[in-house]
Amino acid sequence: MPRRVEPRGQFVGYGGTVIDIADGTRALGLPLLGEGELQVAPSILSADFGALADAVVKVGRVTDWLHLDVMDGHFVPNITIGPPVVRSLRRHTAMFFDCHLMVTNPGDYLEAFRDAGADSCSVHVEVGDTEALCAEMRRLGLGVGLVVNPETPYEAAAPFLHLVDLLLIMTVHPGFGSQSFIAETVLKLTEARAQAEREKLQVTFQVDGGIDETTAPLAAREGARCFVAGSAVFHAEDPPDMVRRIHAAASAAVGEPR
Repeated sequence: MPRRVEPRGQFVGYGGTVIDIADGTRALGLPLLGEGELQVAPSILSADFGALADAVVKVGRVTDWLHLDVMDGHFVPNITIGPPVVRSLRRHTAMFFDCHLMVTNPGDYLEAFRDAGADSCSVHVEVGDTEALCAEMRRLGLGVGLVVNPETPYEAAAPFLHLVDLLLIMTVHPGFGSQSFIAETVLKLTEARAQAEREKLQVTFQVDGGIDETTAPLAAREGARCFVAGSAVFHAEDPPDMVRRIHAAASAAVGEPR
């Protein structure tokens, strides 16, 4: 679990500890996943924005992570949320806020997201300046995430793996929910896991896009340990139960032959 200082403010942070967001006090890195431990991170992109806090609280009963998709209408052809929504949600939950920045200039917003309540931010390798962005996230006390699009070869991210806490392999094209899983993208997980083992790195491998009970095991067998699920969770009749089912399916696949 991320480390916290003594409480001095009114906002609830990961693990239920009260922290002072205005003072800039944040977690240092991501929560390390134990051997065999998995996380399902529901993506609010597919939730009902008219009842967003209620949807988040509901899934927060069965998982610790929440995935927040940030889109600027430039890097991807859609516009979603910004720091004000993150700040509003932070008042309602102690979940780990995993912010995926699908924006052209993420460096301009990292501090704003940190101050709003983000625990971790992930930036796309495609926007460039990766080393500087990783250093800035580390300076701000954010968990450091890096994202690779489906059409981008793993080699683009490989030089930066030692700088990050989390590597997100997109299993759909970013920008919209409810897309179909692109199976061949999980082969990048094989490359990333081999590098991490070779260099003795502790990196959480995450997948995002078309994740459900059927596709989560495919990624789990290749090394994924965090599964972002939007439509499968929030379009289900019982979202918490679907989180449990995805977790169970992925857990059963860990250790199975590839």
